[in-house]
Amino acid sequence: MLKVEDLNIKINDRRGNTIPVKDVDFEMDRGDILGIVGESGSGKSMSALAIAGLLSRHDMEKSGHIIFEGVSLLNCPRKVLRKIQGYEISMIFQEPLTSLNPIRRVGWQVEESLRIHTTMDKAERRERALKALADVELDDPEAVYNSFPHELSGGMRQRAMIAAAMISEPRLLIADEPTTALDVTIQAQIVELLKKINRERGTAILFISHDLSLVNTLCERVIVMKDGLVVESGICEEVFNNPKEEYTKGLIAAIPKNPFSERK
Repeated sequence: MLKVEDLNIKINDRRGNTIPVKDVDFEMDRGDILGIVGESGSGKSMSALAIAGLLSRHDMEKSGHIIFEGVSLLNCPRKVLRKIQGYEISMIFQEPLTSLNPIRRVGWQVEESLRIHTTMDKAERRERALKALADVELDDPEAVYNSFPHELSGGMRQRAMIAAAMISEPRLLIADEPTTALDVTIQAQIVELLKKINRERGTAILFISHDLSLVNTLCERVIVMKDGLVVESGICEEVFNNPKEEYTKGLIAAIPKNPFSERK
């Protein structure tokens, strides 16, 4: 479904040239759950943004290949990319309060993909949005639909963001540090929700995180990045139980013990 090959990203600015992503390769099939881990600045989020088509800065050069369902995302016409962004590929971010528009009600924002990509009328969009909010296990979808983002808790906002990302039933969901701003209990609930989405809908999930315990709980395979490079990859259990690289060993040694660190 997704093939990333020799992905390089170079930023040209007044400070000179930097290459935050270097020769990154990986593949995902339909229904896969793949984790990318690494410290801040490792290139994991930049790689995800490139796949989502959200790197459009004029001072940024991208090379290599990102092939999604046979379409080259780095070279396809903008018109083709717009049909994929937010519809076939959706993304959720670390802090929903900054991702959501503070002056728009949540329901309007959940419906955004439908307004852009479908011909549904207002009533159809509303019905679909209420179902999406119910699907992410929000207790009162109607109330959430009519709320402003600041009126919801952090966990509720993140669920609303997941509803917005999933309303178009994308083939690939990219989750970029989606639990960092949440407490441990809510983190576990969001991870279980992502598992449910994958299990029931077959949605492939690319999970970006610096938290190896969450990756080990959710993902089947993992990629470890450092300084823009993939330094280790493989099945989660193999990488976590028998890491080959010193960098990976250091990350694993730093995992705090918590009740959600065991795979289920």
